[in-house]
Amino acid sequence: MQRNDGRAPDEIRPINLELNVAPHASGSVLVSMGKTRVICAVTIEETVPRWMKEQSVTGGWLTAEYSMLPYSTQPRKPRDIAKGRIDGRSVEIQRLIGRSLRAVVDLDKVGPRTVWVDCDVLQADGGTRTTAITGASLAVAIACRRLVREKKLDTSPMRKLVAAVSAGILADQAVLDLNYEEDKLVSVDFNLVATEDGDFVEVQGSGEEATFAQSQLDEMLALGRKGIGELISAQRTVLARLMVTPPES
Repeated sequence: MQRNDGRAPDEIRPINLELNVAPHASGSVLVSMGKTRVICAVTIEETVPRWMKEQSVTGGWLTAEYSMLPYSTQPRKPRDIAKGRIDGRSVEIQRLIGRSLRAVVDLDKVGPRTVWVDCDVLQADGGTRTTAITGASLAVAIACRRLVREKKLDTSPMRKLVAAVSAGILADQAVLDLNYEEDKLVSVDFNLVATEDGDFVEVQGSGEEATFAQSQLDEMLALGRKGIGELISAQRTVLARLMVTPPES
């Protein structure tokens, strides 16, 4: 099948990972998946949320915030502050990012600290939530390594890398990594988050006024695993180039 950008059904968009785009962050990445571009930046505070203190919860915490900048879409997207509240989609996505990263970070090892992960979409062309997770994983790995380098921790609390990708059913064919035009046309929308050893963190899938068969689900899962393997490989290439010891598999 011919996709609108010429890719094969099982092909992800070109990925690029540019580091240190936010100089005051402990780790930052500008991640691009095709035309979708997201800045992921990690800030570490030497304190924990009040609820952890009140409930005597030990260890640290990791939380995420997500936003689409006004110029990331056409037409312009108003800032949430203009509406007086965060929209439901943003809340859902930032919770997903937080869950995905907490699944691979040992919060006891983090110690009494809060790891803030800010994901800001510069340009949206489909897959912003999955792109954010992939970039945030690398940013957190770099930030954790910095804690070790600064002798605040003995070892990195990040146990594994994690990545995410979308898939869908387009014209009865399973396809990987949907751009915006494809996302509007698919009959099934699917997002997969998994660790580098193939364990699932989250699977989101729904029919768009349609149903899907077990065989189609299996196809999307297989495509998702393939795409995530390629994204993890790209993350590890960057870590190796930085001479950063990656988390153990």
